[in-house]
Amino acid sequence: MKNKPISLLICALGGEGGGVLTEWLIDTAREAGYAAQSTSIPGVAQRTGATTYYLEVFPTPLAELKDKRPIFSLNPVPGALDGLVSSELLETARQASLGLPSPERTLVITSSARVLTTQERMDLGDGRAELESLVGVVRAASREHHVLDMAALAQSAGTMVSAVMLGAVAGSGLLPFPREAYAAVIAQSGGSAAASQRGFDAGWQAVTMPREQVALVTAMLQKPEQEKTYSRRLPPDLAQNFSLQAHEMLSLGHARMLEYQGSAYAALYVQRMQQVHQAELAADPAGSNGFSITNEMARWLALWMAFDDIIRVADLKSRASRWQRVQGEVKAKEDDLLKLYDHFKPGVPEFAALLPTALATRLVHWERKRVAAGTPVWALPLKVGSHSVLGMLSLRVLASLKVLRPKGSRYMQEQALIDQWLATVLASTREHWALGHELALCGRLIKGYGSTNERGKENLLHIIGYLAVGSASPQSRATAVAAARNAALADDAGTALDATLVQHGAPARPVKEQPIRWMKKPSRAEG
Repeated sequence: MKNKPISLLICALGGEGGGVLTEWLIDTAREAGYAAQSTSIPGVAQRTGATTYYLEVFPTPLAELKDKRPIFSLNPVPGALDGLVSSELLETARQASLGLPSPERTLVITSSARVLTTQERMDLGDGRAELESLVGVVRAASREHHVLDMAALAQSAGTMVSAVMLGAVAGSGLLPFPREAYAAVIAQSGGSAAASQRGFDAGWQAVTMPREQVALVTAMLQKPEQEKTYSRRLPPDLAQNFSLQAHEMLSLGHARMLEYQGSAYAALYVQRMQQVHQAELAADPAGSNGFSITNEMARWLALWMAFDDIIRVADLKSRASRWQRVQGEVKAKEDDLLKLYDHFKPGVPEFAALLPTALATRLVHWERKRVAAGTPVWALPLKVGSHSVLGMLSLRVLASLKVLRPKGSRYMQEQALIDQWLATVLASTREHWALGHELALCGRLIKGYGSTNERGKENLLHIIGYLAVGSASPQSRATAVAAARNAALADDAGTALDATLVQHGAPARPVKEQPIRWMKKPSRAEG
């Protein structure tokens, strides 16, 4: 007779059904004739914390215990967990950092899905925690681990992630309950029983087929590079002009250009990337650096060339995939009436972007004079019902104007700035690989829209103009460019960037003029 309870820690974010999962497991234990106990540790909702539930199950049926009853613990003991199941990867890694799972004892089942923390969202750069690092933490802290995309499984089954977690726990064999006992408990869930059963089956299958999964992954990893899927996605006539290491990112960038503007724009992207690749080949013929400059330029050049404008916004908001996503998010049923409204507030810059340069200059000048005179910035508030025929038609008409985009002033301005950045990267790469690489990474500065986008471009031009050139050694300039880029990404106010620029012998950014707005003091009657 086994005389030690099986311990399981359940971690779920707010609203994901961690409590329901715990109740299911307790009810299943009773259904199967086992003694069990659960406790909970409340947390805060969503991504600022999690609620954990601790479960202990005595592995011997009550019928065999006769009059004896086991004594359970109320909370988990670090290093003494038999199992840990979590719906979010970073939360799993956090529990591992606390020492709760152990590599000698603990079975870890976690979702690969992420819900970004507040800190990750606030970072001006890519603040997301690296998935590989998180999976590495899980791997190091477990005797056996299963990493599943529970969010996708739950969505495909039309249920909550707790049902998938239940199936994963059942399929792992950690608890001594037969599958029929789980099914009997799920059947008591009422109207959601069918969806919960689908989620359970998905979780069960994902865990009970590890050998097939391992064999599939192993076979994919053992394929020669030229047989990988992404190489086939890049057209053969283009693939032969680039080194193999760059095919994946190039294929993504090329596809984005085709979607954004068409084949001519994609050809311009390829032409620019061929220049980059040739320059890197000259600087590093052996490819000892993995053609990192080509890869980084393929990424950031594609993102910059696919800049956001009102045409792009209208296109994204009028796609069928967006309507399907919204239906899934609000869990709308077939007989539900769903209305979707989009709010826009385009101003002079958005309209001027579509006009030829001469007309756009006049329009922007007119707006600046109005603002300088104290008049509020002009904007046109719009409320468009995407669910209606008229609303969808207006969005599609606006999206169809992309044929006019190359004639607009915004397009001309963006291409001129891109060419300036590209020319600097090419010249710097030929001079010194590290300098070219740091300047390629400066593409990260171009992001967002409106003032954020403009500030990023101004910062990039300042770095190019003062730090990429000069009498200092190329390595010193590369160091200065990297420091300035990191400072710009760390501080949106620009204080850190200005200090870094001065530190490396460059002038701080010029102070921009701001109009003074006089406000009338309210009278006592108005107050």
